[in-house]
Amino acid sequence: MHFNWKLVALAGTMLHAFTCAQAQQQPAVTPETLRFSVQDAISYALSHQYAIRNAKLDELNTIARNREVSGLALPQVSGSGLVQHNPIIQKQLIDASNFSDTIPKGTLVPFSFGLAWNMMGQVDVSQVLFDPSVLVALQARKTLEELARRGVEQSEIEVKSAVYKAYFNVVAADKALAILDTNSVRLKNLLAETREIYKNGLVEKLDVDRLVVQSNNLESQTTRLKEIREVGLAALKFQIGMPIKQPLALTDTLSLKALGTQVQDEQAFTYFSRVEYQLLTTQRRANEYNLKRYKLQALPSLSLFGQGGAARASSKFDYLSGPPGWYGYVAYGLNLRVPIFTGMQRVRKVDQARIEVAKNDIQLEQLRNSIDLDQANSSTSLRNNLSTLSNEEENMQLAKDVFETTMIKYREGVGSSLEMITAESQLLTAQNNYFTALFNVIVARVDYLKAYGKL
Repeated sequence: MHFNWKLVALAGTMLHAFTCAQAQQQPAVTPETLRFSVQDAISYALSHQYAIRNAKLDELNTIARNREVSGLALPQVSGSGLVQHNPIIQKQLIDASNFSDTIPKGTLVPFSFGLAWNMMGQVDVSQVLFDPSVLVALQARKTLEELARRGVEQSEIEVKSAVYKAYFNVVAADKALAILDTNSVRLKNLLAETREIYKNGLVEKLDVDRLVVQSNNLESQTTRLKEIREVGLAALKFQIGMPIKQPLALTDTLSLKALGTQVQDEQAFTYFSRVEYQLLTTQRRANEYNLKRYKLQALPSLSLFGQGGAARASSKFDYLSGPPGWYGYVAYGLNLRVPIFTGMQRVRKVDQARIEVAKNDIQLEQLRNSIDLDQANSSTSLRNNLSTLSNEEENMQLAKDVFETTMIKYREGVGSSLEMITAESQLLTAQNNYFTALFNVIVARVDYLKAYGKL
């Protein structure tokens, strides 16, 4: 019997981690059992799954950075204040003869400029009038936000794929358990009848022993499948971001007709139906903006500035009681910056940005071929697996008919227990093959929908 062993291993590791983390947090009341269809599980995952939550936070972070860039085009206003005390004022030597003709030339006198206390308040204002880097950054905002949104969509696609497989892995196990339970009941009834016949001396003890072995093997197989089912359910909870201890019941069932439903508009498919292609195309546009930004850095930038304030100096700290002595000042102007030579750094950045755009073109070409390959493989795989599942379903029904016929012959005394056990083994083999084919169709259908951008 085949199940998704990667999910089993992942859930086993995750169960151990959660058991250790929550050992001291046992709930006083058992949570109410939730009943989920596969769409309910997907909806829950889109709100609670860890990768999607992180992707949404990345999107919010990108939006916040874009708003930060928008602020570069708005006026920048700042204020500053200064209180300065000069206990020892620096002195300079000056020629005193410059102030009086009676003083001999070369008479140097120490003179201090400034006072012991200085106070100043100032407001600075600046406004970008033209800056190529700011203009390109403003143009790229929507592209960067779209890039983050595409990242969320890609995470959602990956989560949907994992949830579908994990959900129907458990559903397939439930269907297998139902069939095994039916086999077990039938075999136990036959064993009870054979024991009564043995008491009457009509069959050998060997016939009873063979049925006991068969019954024990079936019980062991059922126990293993129940364990796999529990681990698979834990894996599903982990995939959708649900607490492991939350009871969960699955309501959807499997049918060959539902699994065989294919996408009807394959001919209308475009590469933009795949979120990976949308993401890479958006990344290319972002790299084109980056290239444009480095090219335009060769242009001058122009900004407006202005400042105003008031200052006062005093030989002692008397700003609260002393006479007014504040002197205001105002200045404004334009600041023009013209890049002349930057050590070829801008040119090298342009080269690097151009290479990134060229790499995007190669990646898009590779992705188109990869999408074509995915579609060809997934279509073939789904078609073959559906055919295999149909055959295995027919084989299982035939094996069931053979077993029932053999059982009737055995009860009527015209068949042997060995024939009956052989028929039972063939039925179990046919059922196992059916379960394997069923799960393969589940995986193939999810891959098919993903390849055509319909998941």
